[in-house]
Amino acid sequence: MPVLEGLWGPDLRMGDSSLGVCPEEAPGSPVWAPLRTPPVTCGGLSLALELPALIRQLRAAWRARRGGPRGPERSQPDPWVEAEEEEVKQDGGAHLEADVRLNSGPAGLLLVERRGSYPLIDLHVLKTGVLQGELQSGTRRKHLQRSSQTSRPPGHLHLLDQDYLGQAAFMLSKVGTWNFDIFLFDRLTNGNSLVTLVIHLFNISGLIHHFQLDVVKLHRFLSMVQEDYHSQNPYHNAIHAADVTQAMYCYLKEPKLAEHLSPLDVFLGLMAAAAHDVDHPGVNQPFLIKTRHHLASLYQNTSVLESHHWRSTVGMLRESGLLTHLPADVTQDVEQQLGSLILATDISRQNEFLLTFREHLDHQDLDLQLAEHRHFILQIALKCADVCNPCRIWKLSRQWSERVCEEFYRQGDLEKRFDLEISPLCDQQADSVSAIQIGFISYIVEPLFEEWQRFTEPSLLSRTMMDHLNHNKTCWSRIRSPSSTSESEENEDDDDIP
Repeated sequence: MPVLEGLWGPDLRMGDSSLGVCPEEAPGSPVWAPLRTPPVTCGGLSLALELPALIRQLRAAWRARRGGPRGPERSQPDPWVEAEEEEVKQDGGAHLEADVRLNSGPAGLLLVERRGSYPLIDLHVLKTGVLQGELQSGTRRKHLQRSSQTSRPPGHLHLLDQDYLGQAAFMLSKVGTWNFDIFLFDRLTNGNSLVTLVIHLFNISGLIHHFQLDVVKLHRFLSMVQEDYHSQNPYHNAIHAADVTQAMYCYLKEPKLAEHLSPLDVFLGLMAAAAHDVDHPGVNQPFLIKTRHHLASLYQNTSVLESHHWRSTVGMLRESGLLTHLPADVTQDVEQQLGSLILATDISRQNEFLLTFREHLDHQDLDLQLAEHRHFILQIALKCADVCNPCRIWKLSRQWSERVCEEFYRQGDLEKRFDLEISPLCDQQADSVSAIQIGFISYIVEPLFEEWQRFTEPSLLSRTMMDHLNHNKTCWSRIRSPSSTSESEENEDDDDIP
């Protein structure tokens, strides 16, 4: 098997997390219920309405401490940095991924991964000498721009227009509804959907007050997470993370589940959803294995990506200092439970979790008073949230389907370039979007959500999701056989479904 020399390399920038300001909030201990206190503020800024201004102030302070936008350590020219900056100019929004230190922690504790340890796969390949001639022609990889939208703008953030802030705040008031448009929300928050959404959910769920979280540290942690999602990925980016988090919030509100959840359960569910794909390189585990990536060796070819997502999350938790005020045993338990949740999203373990879930439902032996049973349901809920795109309304579901297939096709193009066997579903010439989606719905999504509906019954949300799922599957079948439907039917919106 060939080794792709030069394909994997160091990243380009180190994130800074040294800022810290005491939040201006009163202590309290609300339980899992809508917060009845005023929205949390920091430095006089309402986090729900003026978060972009807070981001700008924090970034300005960081730059002032680092000696300018580039920092003193960037005084010498770096060819990789120059190449990346040129790429930013060309695509109008590619952000630089972070490179941080390895944090081994105290003896006996979890060894965590560096943030940003994945390179930008397509960028590093495109910058090799082998491909330079074809890049200049502009004809070889035009398809790389399909559905390519960054999750944040280049350079520093700008203060949003007040009208946009008002629209974003209005959307947050509807955050518990299933037709929440995360793409629109990401635009209204200037590419900061994940940070804005999670802080809002932590606020209204009472988690900030219950765990006495420092809001600045929370913002610092979430900013690290958001920055470590690769915006060049059509699918596995910060918008996907925000979408999964919003879905997870909806599931946590299911009456059969919500009445049994502790604040720690809610904290773990939302945190795992936000970080479950952090630093995803846009290629799958088989690609990492056959290209002999160091992470494949580190994790012995088992749950490679999920293990990296988890340990990266732990590294950012420690770097941000978000949980340093909690007892060490509590912090260690949080880290381990986050790992258990994130590792459950490994699609290769789908049948394992599905069969266990089905057995519990058949025997009616789930006791949500038990912490281990609640944790298992959180694992199932996160798995549902991770693959819930086919259960969204058609106009949103189709966008996600096209994005994930574009990411597959990019991997297939890389495999062709290096004479590797093309992975299943990654050959654009043989695998259509409609065929991929019909198979995904039939073998992955439908079986899982049928059992979830059994668990949550009677649930209006579950019925709604299954209605959307059946509708979307029909739409993909029509698109696959265009003679059976008209173009207008293919592009219909299903907002009439409750």
